[in-house]
Amino acid sequence: MAQRKARRQPISFLAEAALVLAGLSAFPCGLNSAETKPNVIIITVDTLRADHLGCYGYQRIRTPNIDTQARGSARFTRAFTPVPITLPAHAALFTGSYPMGTGIHDFIGNKLPSDAVTLGKVLHDRGYATAAFLGAAVLDSRFGLNQGFDTYFDQFDFSRVDDNTLDRLERRGDRVVDEALKWLKQNPRRPFLLWVHLYDPHYPYAAPEPFASQYRNQPYDGEIAFADAQVGRLLSSPEAHSISHNSIIVLASDHGEGLGEHGEKKHGYFIYNSTLHVPLLIKVPGVAPRVIEDDVSLVDVMPTVLQALRIPIPPTVQGRSLLSAMRGSSGAAASNLYSETYLPLLHFRWSQLRGLEWRGLKYIEAPQPELYDTRADPGETINLLKSRQADAQAIHDRLLTLLRRYTPASGGGAKEKELTDPALAERLRSLGYVAISAGTYAESSGEKLPDPKDRIQVYELFWEAMDDGEHGRYQESLRKLHEAETIEPDSLPIQYLVGLSYFRMQNYAQAIPAFRKALEINPKFTSAWYFMGVSQTKVANYDAAIENLSKALELDPENSSAAFALGAACLRVKRVDEAARAFERAIRISPDNAEANTALGEIYLYEKRLDDAVRVLERAVRLAPGLPEAHYRLGQAYQAKGLEEQAEQEFRRAKSTDTK
Repeated sequence: MAQRKARRQPISFLAEAALVLAGLSAFPCGLNSAETKPNVIIITVDTLRADHLGCYGYQRIRTPNIDTQARGSARFTRAFTPVPITLPAHAALFTGSYPMGTGIHDFIGNKLPSDAVTLGKVLHDRGYATAAFLGAAVLDSRFGLNQGFDTYFDQFDFSRVDDNTLDRLERRGDRVVDEALKWLKQNPRRPFLLWVHLYDPHYPYAAPEPFASQYRNQPYDGEIAFADAQVGRLLSSPEAHSISHNSIIVLASDHGEGLGEHGEKKHGYFIYNSTLHVPLLIKVPGVAPRVIEDDVSLVDVMPTVLQALRIPIPPTVQGRSLLSAMRGSSGAAASNLYSETYLPLLHFRWSQLRGLEWRGLKYIEAPQPELYDTRADPGETINLLKSRQADAQAIHDRLLTLLRRYTPASGGGAKEKELTDPALAERLRSLGYVAISAGTYAESSGEKLPDPKDRIQVYELFWEAMDDGEHGRYQESLRKLHEAETIEPDSLPIQYLVGLSYFRMQNYAQAIPAFRKALEINPKFTSAWYFMGVSQTKVANYDAAIENLSKALELDPENSSAAFALGAACLRVKRVDEAARAFERAIRISPDNAEANTALGEIYLYEKRLDDAVRVLERAVRLAPGLPEAHYRLGQAYQAKGLEEQAEQEFRRAKSTDTK
C-alpha cells in the first residue's frame, strides 16, 4: 500500500516573520514545499580576476553573459579567496572552511578527508540530485571533492602528466558545458545541485576563435571572453532558463592571476590581492539584486546557500552566511579575510606565507613581514610595517587567534607551536621541517627558510624553463634552470626538471644523476624514482631500474606507468613471473592501458596460455586499434589456436597500422 503523503502544515504569519528576522527565509511563504525546493547552480571560472570583467568596471573586454547575471544578482565587490590555488580554494568554497580546517593546502599530496562535510553531501542527503562537470585534473575525484556528487565528470588521463604538470591537464569549457547540458536534458526529476567548472583563463592562454583574434594582444582576456560565452550557453539553454527563476545561482572564481604584479606572472606563490580578489555573484529567488561592498570570503558561499535553502548550517562551517547583507541589512560582522600559500614551502623549501586583512589593513606573515593599507594602496606597493608596528602587531595577534580557533587540535602541545592542521604538520615533518614558533618552520638543522620575495626570480625562471621543456625547447630550458641553480643549488624542483629535460632529449646518462640529486633532497619524491628507473632501463642497467621502479610503486601504489615500466624492465632480464605480475597490476590500476594488455598477452602467449592471451590481446586491440604490436601478437595467438583466417586478418592489420 502506498504511503499517504503527509499534509503540509501552514506557516503562521508570526512564524514566517520570525524566520525572516532570523535570516532563514529567502523565499515567499509556500515556496519551500518539497515540490518547489530551489535548484542550486554553481559556476566557478578558474583564474578569473574580478577587475577583468565588465561588471566590475573593466572596459577592455566584452563579458555580456556574466554582466547580465551580475545585474540580477548580489555582486560582491570585495570577495577574496583564502588560498590562490585551485584545489584548496574549491575545497574552501564547498566546505565553508579555511585550509587549516579541511587539510587541503596545495594541489598535490593531500585529499579531502572522507568525513568532511561538503555542500554536495548536505544537499545529496536532503534528496538533491548532484552533478559536477570539471575542466581541470587538479579537481579530479582522487582529491576528494567528489564527495556527495552522484555524477562527477572528471575522466582525466593522468598517464600524460606528473605532479609538477598536473595543472596543465585540462578540457575546454565548451566540452564541459556540453556535458552539463546533456545532464540537464535528462531532466532531473528532483531538485539538483549542478557545479560547472571552467578552467580556460588558466595559463597557458590559448582561446579558440573568434576570441583569439579579437583579443590577440590580450590573450588572458580572450580566455575570459570564451569562458563568458560558455556561461551564456549554460544559463540561456532551455533547460537552465526554464528553472532559473527557482534556482540559486552562484558564479565565482577560485583565485585571480598575477599578470606581473609583484613579479608574479601566474598565481599561488604570493598572497597579494592580485591573486586573492575574486568575482562573486549570488542570485537567490526573492532577493533583490544589489552591490555589496562588505569584505567576504569564499568560505561564506556554502553557509549562504544553505541558509537560503533553510537547511541548518553544519558546525564544521567556518564561514558566515551573507544572506542578511544580500537583503540589505547593515552592521553584520565582517568576514575573516585569511589567506595563505604553502606552495613555496612544499615545492621549493622556502617559507610559507599567511596573511589577514582587517578593516583595510593587510598583514602578511613572512620572514620579512608586510603591512599594507589596501584602501589607500590597493596595489600593495608601500610596506607600512616600520611606521605602523602597533597595527601590524594587532593584526598579527588577530591572525594567530584565528589560526587557534580554526585549526584542529593535533594533540600534545604541538597545536600552539605549529598552528597548522595535523595532516599538514606530519607532511612537513616528513619533508624534514621543524616548527620553531607558532606556524613558522625551519629546516631540521634549524636553518631559517628564505623569504619568497627574495626567490621570485628563481621561481619565474623555473616556470619559464618548464614551459620551454613542454614545447621542446630543451636547451633553452636547461639554460634557465642552470641560471636558477646558481642562486638555488639545492632545489628539488630545479634538479628534477633538469633531469626531465635530459630525459626528454634522450640523454639518459645526464638525466640519472639529476634525478638522483633530486632524491637526495627528498627521498619520497615518486616521480624522480620513476624517471630514474625508466632512464636506467634505457641504459640497460636493469637491476637498478627494477629497484627504483619498485620504490616508485611503493610510494605511489596507484602509479600505472611505474607498474608497466617495472614489467618491461623485468622482461629484459627474463624475470617473466615478476613481469606478468607488474603488467597485471598496471591493468588493475588502469584497465584501459592497451600497452599493458599487449605486454601481458605476449607473456601468456609465451607461456602457452592461449585463451588468456586471446582475451587480453582482443581487449588491447579494442582499446587501441592503431597499435601494430597488439594486432601482431593477437595474430600469433589466433595462429597458435589454429584460427588461420583470423590470424591472417590481424597480421594484415598490424602491417597496415605500422605503415600509417
